[in-house]
This record gives sequence, structure tokens and C-alpha cells, in this order.
Amino acid sequence: MYFVNSMTSVIIELMSKKVPIVAIVGRANVGKSSLFNAILDRREAIVANEPGTTRDAIMAKASYDNHDFWLVDTAGIKTPEDDFEFTIQEQIEQAADSADIIWVVTEANVMITDEDRRVAKMALKSGKPTFLVVNKIDKARKLNILDFARLGIKDMVGTSATHHEGVDELLHKLTKVIPQANIREDDDRLHVAILGRPNVGKSALFNSLASKQQAIVADRAGTTRDINRATIKYMGREVELMDTAGIRRSGKIGKGIEHFSVLRSLSAIEQSDVCFLLMDANELNVGLDQKIAGMIKDAGKGLVLVVSKWDSIDKDAFTRDELAPQIAHTYDFVPWAPLIFTSAVSGQNVTKLFDLALQIDQTRGTRISTSELNTWLRGVVNAHPPAGLKNRAPKLNYMTQETDNPTPAFKVFGSHTKFLHWSYRRYMERHLREKYGFEGTPIQLWFIEKHITHKHGSSPTKGDARPPRKVGK
Repeated sequence: MYFVNSMTSVIIELMSKKVPIVAIVGRANVGKSSLFNAILDRREAIVANEPGTTRDAIMAKASYDNHDFWLVDTAGIKTPEDDFEFTIQEQIEQAADSADIIWVVTEANVMITDEDRRVAKMALKSGKPTFLVVNKIDKARKLNILDFARLGIKDMVGTSATHHEGVDELLHKLTKVIPQANIREDDDRLHVAILGRPNVGKSALFNSLASKQQAIVADRAGTTRDINRATIKYMGREVELMDTAGIRRSGKIGKGIEHFSVLRSLSAIEQSDVCFLLMDANELNVGLDQKIAGMIKDAGKGLVLVVSKWDSIDKDAFTRDELAPQIAHTYDFVPWAPLIFTSAVSGQNVTKLFDLALQIDQTRGTRISTSELNTWLRGVVNAHPPAGLKNRAPKLNYMTQETDNPTPAFKVFGSHTKFLHWSYRRYMERHLREKYGFEGTPIQLWFIEKHITHKHGSSPTKGDARPPRKVGK
């Protein structure tokens, strides 16, 4: 059996780790992504019945028989018709150049085409160990795999990715030509997701931050469909950047490809520590942008509001000062999120995004002792006691901070907490932020009746049978 722990896109730094890279290449719609998914045993790349579904190179970590390797799925090779397609084809060649092993995929039920010959020639010319994968054998009534020997590739395997036929044989052959290597995960890595509507400049910012042309950038909506990743070092810290497909309004999300793209954007939020929410300077205060900000807040992730394409609008020295209060008013439900104006074209404030991400990550790791928290709690309660019903006035006795929650989360124990007015919760959060900062991150306040299991039982955030009420701002 094979085990995977997926990552996405091509990380150039992997070459220094001596972990083999296997590139899957072939013309469009021969089943490359299906093979990729069959090896991962999960839906990672987007698979659909239309040619050219995969646009960016997608990478995942895989392991078979104690051999770790990186598996790269690429877009289908074809004659580029415009600059956009040329960029895709160029990326395929880069993936093949970076690979240690190349799998050329063809269709068992289709005669050899000129594109198949072109792919095979490119692979053989590289001098890398090359395998011919004759896919879709389940659709070929009379298959003689030796017919494909005309492509000049000696090592051949017949597969049916959708039925998992031949996959183990292919992986077994792979382990014979690659060294044993293990991929080590860095738990200290900071994960940053770039989010926003389609065509707001996410991939351009991604490339500017990564300082390399890794994601495809084109002046058309919906270019990025999968999550692209790049890992860089900044101020001695490893930072993983995640570029996501644009989140469209729900009424405009089509079936199939766009649906999976939205799921990946939501997945990127869950995988991230800090999110950059991009808003086009030419189209600010859009309702969907606010919805995405709400999704990030609800997930308990760090947030930076990023106005992109700042170079593309007419402005003077006062434009920023005029827009900032308007944006702050629109996003008053995340008043703790810093606002920054950027341009991926000119590089304005791009580096500051790294500084903000590191600062927010440090803030999210703030730990306050129980004694200090309770001193603070007595102070805010004495200054402004909580109001309630007759004989039902809330009493707040003590509080602690959850140490195993990446989002700053606090449990406040007392009696009649269900009668605590929402304005008092806001009052407490405001003073907690004034005292300890927490800029760029939501915080969670859990108000718990003192008889509910807490410290030595299940955490309120882990799903008690009687869950307490949660307040996250």
C-alpha cells in the first residue's frame, strides 16, 4: 500500500533535499491527473472530462515501500496558441527539467499521435530515466502494449488509473530506480494563504513574494484552479505561501472544476496560519470580500487586508488616507486586521507583508499566565460589572488561556453566563486587546458555567457533550 501527505505545486528548494522528483507528462486528457490521484489515493488534482483541466504544475509528497518522492502533475502538452498557453507549456518543460524521473502517459484506446511522439522525444532527450505509462487499458478491447514501443521508451506499464490497475506495478518499477529517501516536515513553518475573488492579483503577488515565476499569471479571471505552494526563507523563518483559486459568488460557481477550486480555497484557509485577503484597488468594498474575511475570522486565522493593484489607479498624496477609513468601516467586524496597500508590479509594500505575517504569528503565540489573566479579569469586572436579570446577574469568577489552541482562546468560568449581554463580551475583548495587543488575529472567549467539565476534561473547543457558548471576534 502507498501512503501520502500532500503538498501542492513545484517547490524549487526540494532539489537540495535529495528527494526524487517524478514528473507526469503527456498530451491533454490522457489521464495524468487521474493517475496522480490514484497514487495519492485521494482527489488532489482536479479531474474533469475536458482537455486542459490542469493548468498549473501540482506537486504532492508520496511514499511507496519506504521510498519517499515528490510527484508532479502537469498540464497537457500541445502546440501553444497564445502567450497564455506558451506559459503553460514552458512550465511543463521546467517541471520535466527539474524531475529525476519522467512518466510519459498515453492512452491505450487511442493510436499514437504526433503529440505523443513530441512528448516522448522531449522526455528521452532529457536523459532522465523515463517510463511509458499506457493508461486507460480498461477501455482498450484489443491491447498490445508493445505497439507503443515505437515511441522509443523501453520501460512500459499498462494502467487504468480509475480502476487502480497497474498502479502498484508502476510504483514497484519506480522504487527500483530511485534511492531511498525520507522527506522531513518542518513543523515550525509559517503557512500563509493568499485569498480573494478571481483576478484580483493573487498569483502576481504570489510570484512577487516567491521571487520566481511559479504560478501562471494571465490577465483573465480564473487562471489558478489548484492551490500552488512555494516555500522561502525570510528573517531566518521558513514561510510557505499558498496561492488559491478565486472564490466566486455562490450563484456563479459552476459544477465540476470551479466547485473543487472553491473547496481548495476553503481548505487553504484551514491549512494556513495567516491569510492575506486581496481586494482590487479598482473595486473596493465588495460584499464577497467581506464574506471571505468572515470565513477567515470564523476559522480563527490571522488576517491582513491587502489592497492590491495600487499602481493601477489615479491617486494623490491624500487618496490612501481617504480610502482607509472607508475600508475600516466596511470591515468593522474585523477591526483588529491590519490594512496595507500593495502593488505586485512595482513591489510596493510586498516585503512588509512578510513582516506583518511574522508579527501576527508571534502575536498568535502569546501566552498569558492564569494569575495575570485573573488580575486583569478582576480589574475589568470591578470597573464595569456585568448586568443581568434579577437574581440572574452573571458572575465571572476566573479565566484561563487554552495552551493547545493556535488561535488565542480564553475560558471564562462563572455562573449565569448565558445571560451575559453581547456588548459585555465586546467590552471584555476590547480591553483584552488594549492590554495585550493581538493585532491581526481573532480571539475566542468561552463563557463556561462552573459545573461544566473543563481543565481536566474535554476542552470547550474540542466538542463537549454540552458545548459552552463561543464568542470570537
